[in-house]
Amino acid sequence: MGLDGKRIVIIGGTSGIGLAVAEGAIADGAEVVVGSSQAGNVEAATRKLGNRASGAPVNVRDEDHVAGFFADVGPFDHLVFTAGDWGAMRAPRAITETDLAGAAALYAVRYWGALAAIKHGQPLIRDGGSITLTNGMIAHRPRKGTPISTAMAGGIEHLTRGLAVDLAPIRVNAVCPGAIRTDVWNSIPAETREAQLRRMTERLPIARIGEPNEVAEAYLYLMRAGYTTGQVLLVDGGGSVV
Repeated sequence: MGLDGKRIVIIGGTSGIGLAVAEGAIADGAEVVVGSSQAGNVEAATRKLGNRASGAPVNVRDEDHVAGFFADVGPFDHLVFTAGDWGAMRAPRAITETDLAGAAALYAVRYWGALAAIKHGQPLIRDGGSITLTNGMIAHRPRKGTPISTAMAGGIEHLTRGLAVDLAPIRVNAVCPGAIRTDVWNSIPAETREAQLRRMTERLPIARIGEPNEVAEAYLYLMRAGYTTGQVLLVDGGGSVV
């Protein structure tokens, strides 16, 4: 099952992993529709991707906005959701110091936003189509001070399995990236960034940070793989085995 002639909606497709998925899908002959919360990012991405790409802003925190986005998109074949906003909850903290309102906000994009996209996008998915979600390795390797992030990421995996049954024959899978070179690392000062990334990854069997195009291959596989559903692909440089 190839992607030639398929229409793929990628929410979060204007940067990082999502943009790499869009580039890979277009290289395979697909047409892509990218969505992002920022109109300027959509414009820049579609300009970069060329004439087989279109897009529109979409605020996945607002269900009505998501519904309007998909009403404009129309029928398509595959939905990929890579949008995420870890916000202030990325920093480790004791559970006794946790702001519960902030903790709830952690779920707004990657979990509830994904559900809104599925709710309004699924009726438009053509026969043979699929949905691919995104979580993170913190679901498998919790760190001290991050139980809520761990729970959110793990919840996406359970959601994936539940939806694979609930939405069949639409296939539902997820990709679980490790450390990938995206803008999320820009908060580290440039003069120390590479050294810190090396320290983070030196213990891995593949001892380096991953590139967006490398993890994009997992999403492309899951769209093509007509007999794969309810699965989570770990793309982490081997971090899960050490």
